Amino acid sequence: MDIELGIRDVARPVSFSSDQSAEAVSSAIADAVATGKVIDLTDDKGRHIVVPSTALGYAIIGSETKHAVGFGAL
Repeated sequence: MDIELGIRDVARPVSFSSDQSAEAVSSAIADAVATGKVIDLTDDKGRHIVVPSTALGYAIIGSETKHAVGFGAL
């Protein structure tokens, strides 16, 4: 699933793909914002994306459906 995080005072969003479910990502962000802790997410390559919750401007959590790539037979 694709995730986009907007960071305050930063022109470009942080965009990455993750194998985590939409519910897990949403819950991690909501918990971090509620408690004032950092948002710690893992992308599909195993890298950690760590953002202070106070710096988060917005979060877009994409759909979990896989989109086919390539040419289909007609």
